[in-house]
Amino acid sequence: MVHLLRAVLPSLLVAIVNGATYSLSDNIVGSDFLSTFTHQAIADPTHGRVNYLSQADALAKNITYANGNTFIMRADDTTVLSASGPGRNAVRIQSNAQYTTHVVVTWPAAWEVGDNWPNNGEVDIVEGVNGVAPNAATLHTSSGCTMPSSTTQTGITTGTDCNAADNGNAGCGVQCNKANSFAAGFNGAGGGWYAMERTNSAIKVWFWSRTDSTVPSDVKNGASTVNTSNWGTPFADFPNTNCNMTSHFGPNNIVINLTFCGDWAGNVFTSQGCGSDCVSFVNENPSAFTQAYWDFASLAVYQ
Repeated sequence: MVHLLRAVLPSLLVAIVNGATYSLSDNIVGSDFLSTFTHQAIADPTHGRVNYLSQADALAKNITYANGNTFIMRADDTTVLSASGPGRNAVRIQSNAQYTTHVVVTWPAAWEVGDNWPNNGEVDIVEGVNGVAPNAATLHTSSGCTMPSSTTQTGITTGTDCNAADNGNAGCGVQCNKANSFAAGFNGAGGGWYAMERTNSAIKVWFWSRTDSTVPSDVKNGASTVNTSNWGTPFADFPNTNCNMTSHFGPNNIVINLTFCGDWAGNVFTSQGCGSDCVSFVNENPSAFTQAYWDFASLAVYQ
């Protein structure tokens, strides 16, 4: 999940995997997001200090904006909130389409989740709170899914038990080895690309900064085909060694959201040096959320 995160996303590409090479089959640009994603005006499942708006309300309040090759979703940055009223206006959108075996190439991504959580799994591609780098990729599942402590990856394993019922739903995570993979370092570099490949044998996540000379050409140029076998070692590798991917992961939707405080960010707000009370901070400091937004140019589907 993403909390207190500014991210600029020139492109979001989703690929349905039939092998190592995938071809472009669809492209979603600007206002197309309004018909291919649903604004979820729901209570935040992570109990954040947020008020998710419907599409009509988000458009009317300019919390969502779509035009040409631009789709933006942001947080309210002008309103001082009443302690007894609803949370800060923001947006949570979910793709109408669901994906099983697939690849996602984004600048950057958010997360994916299935119905009947956690039984169909959750894959967090960009996950962090309170501006603390680096990024972490994390899986959350039902019981019976664990990861090895050592595998072929460049990142650092921070948890091996994927069961959402254990360890306060910490999941099995891998911390990226690049400081500019999240928050100020990510923004300062002008963004970057995330890629996630999900098959029945493994889930893998890659990251390249915009200034990285090793960005694969098919990723960098939004090519008509992509080939994951040329992408090198991922920063996160979740193999099926002790986790049956087909039973722990079903069809997943892409979810992109902004939320504040809640189960994770709120609990570590003080320990990360952000202040004494996350909810009060969100209520009283609207200008702190001026840079809390997502900006997409396109979403392309590969098969």
